[in-house]
Amino acid sequence: MEFSVSTPRYRYHYPNPKPNTNTTTTPTTTVVLGKKHHSTTFSFKPAPPPNSQGSSNSSPLSNQLRRPKTNPPPPPPPPHPTTPKIPSNPFKNLVNPTHVPNPPIHSNSTPLTSKLWLTSKLSPPPPPPPPEIEDEEEAAKDNEPKKKSDLPKVEFRQEGKIFVGNLPNWVKKHEVSELFRQFGPITNVILIKGHDNTERNAGFGFVIYGGGPNATKSAMKAVEFDGVEFHGRVLTVKLDDGGRLKGKTEERTRWLQHGSGDGARPKSQWHKERESSRKALRKVMDTEPENWQAVVQTFERINKPSRGEYGLMVKYYARRGDMHRARETFESMRARGIEPTSHVYTSLIHAYAVGRDMEEALSCVRKMKDEGIEMSLVTYSIIVGGFAKVGNAKAADHWFKEAKERHTTLNAIIYGNIVYAHCQTSNMDRAEALVRDMEEAGIDAPIDIYHTMMDGYTMVGNEDKCLIVFERLKECGFTPSVISYGCMINLYIKIGKVSKAFEVSKVMETAGIKHNMKTYSMLINGFLKLKDWANVFAVIEDLVKDGLKPDVVLYNNIITAFCGMGNMDRAVRTIKEMQRGRHRPTSRTFMPIIHGFARAGEMRRALEIFDMMRMSGCIPTVHTFNALVLGLVEKRQMEKAVEILDEMTLAGISPNEHTYTTIMHGYASLGDTGKAFEYFSKLRNDGLELDVFTYEALLKACCKAGKMQSALAVTKEMSAQKIPRNTFVYNILVDGWARRGDVWEAADLMQQMKREGVQPDIHSYTSFINACCKAGDMQRAAKTIEEMETFGVKPNVKTYTTLIHGWARASLPEKALRCFKDMKLAGLKPDKAVYHCLMTSLLSRATVAEAYIYSGLLSICKEMIESGLTVDMGTAVHWSRCLCKIERTGGELTEALQKTFPPDWNSCHTLDMSSDIESGDEVDVTSDGDDDDDDREFASRIDDDEHYDHS
Repeated sequence: MEFSVSTPRYRYHYPNPKPNTNTTTTPTTTVVLGKKHHSTTFSFKPAPPPNSQGSSNSSPLSNQLRRPKTNPPPPPPPPHPTTPKIPSNPFKNLVNPTHVPNPPIHSNSTPLTSKLWLTSKLSPPPPPPPPEIEDEEEAAKDNEPKKKSDLPKVEFRQEGKIFVGNLPNWVKKHEVSELFRQFGPITNVILIKGHDNTERNAGFGFVIYGGGPNATKSAMKAVEFDGVEFHGRVLTVKLDDGGRLKGKTEERTRWLQHGSGDGARPKSQWHKERESSRKALRKVMDTEPENWQAVVQTFERINKPSRGEYGLMVKYYARRGDMHRARETFESMRARGIEPTSHVYTSLIHAYAVGRDMEEALSCVRKMKDEGIEMSLVTYSIIVGGFAKVGNAKAADHWFKEAKERHTTLNAIIYGNIVYAHCQTSNMDRAEALVRDMEEAGIDAPIDIYHTMMDGYTMVGNEDKCLIVFERLKECGFTPSVISYGCMINLYIKIGKVSKAFEVSKVMETAGIKHNMKTYSMLINGFLKLKDWANVFAVIEDLVKDGLKPDVVLYNNIITAFCGMGNMDRAVRTIKEMQRGRHRPTSRTFMPIIHGFARAGEMRRALEIFDMMRMSGCIPTVHTFNALVLGLVEKRQMEKAVEILDEMTLAGISPNEHTYTTIMHGYASLGDTGKAFEYFSKLRNDGLELDVFTYEALLKACCKAGKMQSALAVTKEMSAQKIPRNTFVYNILVDGWARRGDVWEAADLMQQMKREGVQPDIHSYTSFINACCKAGDMQRAAKTIEEMETFGVKPNVKTYTTLIHGWARASLPEKALRCFKDMKLAGLKPDKAVYHCLMTSLLSRATVAEAYIYSGLLSICKEMIESGLTVDMGTAVHWSRCLCKIERTGGELTEALQKTFPPDWNSCHTLDMSSDIESGDEVDVTSDGDDDDDDREFASRIDDDEHYDHS
């Protein structure tokens, strides 16, 4: 990335105002900034007094009087003009502004600056400062152009600088400094290098004293050393007369004006060869920047490279991010006796900033200060930008403040870097304040700052302000680019509005802006989150049609899609296609395949892909091992998952907090609190970070085992660690109390959620309804359904399943049948669990209920047959016993229901067996043990899905 500092160029046009005594028109100002053109005309016409004689409203008869046709005499000129004298040099005040008059603000108009500011809509602008009053005569006098004789003369002589001659050729700087430091503090020692041998000096140099006003006194005392013997030579010491600097300046002027005046010397052959070599180097850098071998070879062909050529090479390596070669070139330059300037140091710092090695960048800054080289605004911009990339906003703010103290005028580049630093840390209030400061300083916000602000609001999920910035961008005359639309697409993908992101992409295409690889990747990631595989491959087809070549990121997304679809073989073939296309797979490429095979229980194939990854040159990381562990945990193969930890240790990879948390979740799903707490202790002893996911695993283990007192102890430790409870923590606790049927504790948790500002979700309400059903409080369960609809939370299939189960436990099958109808009216499709609960409830009451229950049984049987549902053998045995009580000799219901039994069901044998069973031996599938199994199944699905999504 190249940094450059450029000040905006202003072009002022002063039209000659027409002679008019009643109006005063200020000059029209035309500002040209880059490629944007803003033209603004301010007219300050004083309002006429309400009762003036010339007003048409002063008298009702004034319009009826006849006026003479002769023109009235011109009025005398005003003694004091309201406008200052127009200067002949309008750029004088631009360079050294003394006072910028504030235009009067009318109550009926809005200043243009506040109208075009970005922050005027993000936050209210501060009140304007009070107008300053200045004598117009003094202002006009200051604006008068200076005469040529009044211009300051160039002073070649430097205060505190002495000339030291007849030095030994081998002498070093520190020896000269030791000799002359007795007269005062020395700022710098300059030894002129020899032309033939740069390792030796030319026999003379300069010593520059510091200390402010005492520098001259120190130089006068040092002149007394004239004639002193030093290493066998008699020194010549005198005050510097500026002759050398003046001669160099005149010589440079002659070279620049070659051929334009008399006495200009022609360039030597050495200068011509140097100039052609430098042009060749610049040409290679501009035309073939990626061919670093050609650049290096061109540089090596230069005979005796100067500081300019070395600076170009350091800058070239900085753009490539090759900080090691940049440092090597820098040290090679110093070895040839060429002292670096601020520009060379800045390029070296840029190289370290691109390489994100800010410690070395700061060491270069300290070296600059030690050598007395002043840091330019570009240097500060690079340092601020470097800290912004590594996410250290505090350090970036420190260097920004120092730049503000050292340089009176800043530019948009350094403001853009500091705004980016705070946007990366989600500190949008500080970012808005910086943008406002920039606009108040008269610096127009470039389009890059708009994009940075949009990206910051995307990170915090603030859709409203991101849209405001996007609309403001268009209002200020900028044309939205692919980056602008990409920020909007990324926003909607992050907040889960994939359909909106797709609409933005269509608007971008309508505007004639083509997608790039990043925008396509954003859309693909959005559809991957929704598991919409059809749209994923549709976007990939559009990408190929646009002529974009697939890269590693696209191949990784394709492999993830195939793994999500369960087509593991196609995912493996995609890796081979990558390798044929000379794309090197990364560890992220193999992770979804390893996880997919491990989750399917095919550990042999998972380990084969693991070995294939190693053979491809990818070093396994902790994330790769975590994919293996996660797949085994989801299959409840905890012994094999623990063996993976031993393999990690042998490979020299330490497990991280996610590894231990996954193991803890596996044991929590089994209700093994001892193992869960054992790995919690290991995680803490290894010094890893304890987060909310870790405590979720402990709470799940305690609640599955019914140890609610231990769960309360875990919540107290969370409070001591200042880890707030989120929705998932409350869901686990509510589900734990629901398993015990303690509706009062569950209700207290629901109220505590609302007090702490945690909004209950569908899982919270479903768990609370389960608690109500376990306690037999069906009225509270029904009220909870109404409360859900009030807060805009729609019940899902699990919610209705839990409610139907509760009505069945309460021996109210008619209520269960009504709830089943409400679920279908809500557009939800019943699953096997719903049919199981409902059929069990109706069969248990069919002998004593009305005829509508019998008809409801027949309709539900038909739906199950049409859906192709088949029950297990245990359920078939229980239902057959109920059928014996309803239709002992068989009938329509028995014939229909037996179609849902397993294929190996022997109806005659089962009916004969069931006829001998007493009514007291009836099997109740809605017993507490089975209920716990059902509740445990959907609660674990809720908690596991939410945890892994957030991990």
